[in-house]
Amino acid sequence: MASFQIEGGHPLCGTIVPQGAKNEALQIICATLLTSDRVVVRNIPDIRDVNNLILLLRDIGVKVERLGRNDYVFQADDLRLDYLGSDEFVRECAKLRGSVLMIGPLLARFGRAVITKPGGDKIGRRRLDTHFLGFEKLGARFTQVEGRDVYEISARRLKGTYMLLDEASVTGTANIVMAAVFAKGTTTIYNAACEPYLQQLCHLLNTMGARISGIGSNLLTIVGVDELHGAEHRVLPDMIEVGSFIGMAAMCGDGIRIKDVSVRNLGIIPDAFRRLGVKIKVEGDDLVIPRQRHYEIQSFIDGTIMTLADAPWPGLTPDLLSVLIVVATQARGSVLFHQKMFESRLFFVDKLIDMGAQIILCDPHRAVVVGHDRKITLRAGRMSSPDIRAGIALLIAAMSAKGVSRIDNIEQIDRGYEDIEQRLNALGAKITRLS
Repeated sequence: MASFQIEGGHPLCGTIVPQGAKNEALQIICATLLTSDRVVVRNIPDIRDVNNLILLLRDIGVKVERLGRNDYVFQADDLRLDYLGSDEFVRECAKLRGSVLMIGPLLARFGRAVITKPGGDKIGRRRLDTHFLGFEKLGARFTQVEGRDVYEISARRLKGTYMLLDEASVTGTANIVMAAVFAKGTTTIYNAACEPYLQQLCHLLNTMGARISGIGSNLLTIVGVDELHGAEHRVLPDMIEVGSFIGMAAMCGDGIRIKDVSVRNLGIIPDAFRRLGVKIKVEGDDLVIPRQRHYEIQSFIDGTIMTLADAPWPGLTPDLLSVLIVVATQARGSVLFHQKMFESRLFFVDKLIDMGAQIILCDPHRAVVVGHDRKITLRAGRMSSPDIRAGIALLIAAMSAKGVSRIDNIEQIDRGYEDIEQRLNALGAKITRLS
């Protein structure tokens, strides 16, 4: 298990470029299973979760050619269909939550898939009902394999239908869309997720020959086709990494430019930081965050305490609440954070409290942060990363703290952030990776 040793108190300055979006890359890579032609995908992040998914595709017979560190060609023209039901394949899928996105393409193209409970962050209950209910609506059947904790899902040919999703699940919507592209007739999905990464998936599928309309809304219409062909696609910058860099610049920055962020796809992320008083300039497609000597949390128009809550897109992504909480610890004023979607994601704040932050954890979903206004600096400590986003939040806290901190279990951070210590050290941070 690796660790980061962080010498806090060093200001960050310079330019940083965000990696490709992890969540988009997972969807796009699985979409390559829908055709036997070559699909070129550029700007794929070189991170643990994505690399493990690529290895899983290699295992089932996908030809993978690496054009450069972040550019790949995928060709699924000769898959090992017998391997899909093996114990080895099921074990590998169980380690990686992104593997669930293979089910829709495999079901659509080959009429069957095997399902087991996938892994991922331990941040509370993350049910898969939306995926399965959608597949059933399209005509798929589930059968539990006797003596094994897996299900087989099968269908001769899926049939288009109308469905109202019980929640606007991003991976659920992506999976159902990929299954529906080959369904006979028309599929209408209401309460669909509409995140930019889901939009990117739909645009790629249309480039490959699918017929999807309503992209960007919560009402998608998919007219089934018989086959898809090859295409080329570029993954968007990772909005979560952009938000993480905004938080670092606010806490530790002495002037940072975040380059090529795709501003129009950031939604309300910059405004969420502005509500904490963080100054952000937009210059072309770059964000410039000047040194923040002080930043003051806004109040609502009626004078009540600011509340930041996560919500499905175009609301605030839950993946950035951990970073926003850390940033609030050095703001002037108080703010209530309401994490609605996962019941365990706020538990990392006890580590911030140990570092001297003034945080009241009201319950598993709500926390009040009373900012120090930089009058009291966080103190160094030793901690462990419970998940990807809490891990990066703790890294930001450690960089702003006095003394030397250590963060264990940084494999969690590696799952979502490419070469993070090297990129931050180039800005002036002092982070050492320990075996």
